[in-house]
Amino acid sequence: MRKTLRVAAYAVCVRDGRILLARSPAPDGTPEWVLPGGGMEHGEDPHDTVVRELEEETGYRVEVTGLLGVDSSRRTFRREGLRGPVDHHGVRIVYEGRVVGGELRNEVDGSTDMAAWHDLDAVPGLTRVRLIDVALRLWRERPVSGRVFVPPEA
Repeated sequence: MRKTLRVAAYAVCVRDGRILLARSPAPDGTPEWVLPGGGMEHGEDPHDTVVRELEEETGYRVEVTGLLGVDSSRRTFRREGLRGPVDHHGVRIVYEGRVVGGELRNEVDGSTDMAAWHDLDAVPGLTRVRLIDVALRLWRERPVSGRVFVPPEA
């Protein structure tokens, strides 16, 4: 079985009781909300990754104000054809960020198609990825270990 590793950096940006999220298509094409951020480029520092990704996906310049924690997930993706299934390990570094400039806009020709602020109370009703729940628990609880348990996606 082929193995892959993806390291990514994301930011929780909360302002006036609202969280900044981006929208991306799920594997089946259904739109779902994601935390702004994304994969590190080779040799890139994760701090620089999150600043770059936030600007690309939302139009905002952010200041990283803290490291909240790290989330790790491992899933097997079934693939048809010669390549077969993939054992994927994702390591997600979660920062806290503060918007310091720029203007909200949607990403063009990227992995997301929309960026928007959402009331924190409305997040449970959104179609979203598990990382949002992990990140909000890290943001609210600020565990010394930088880890929280949120059940895996079904």
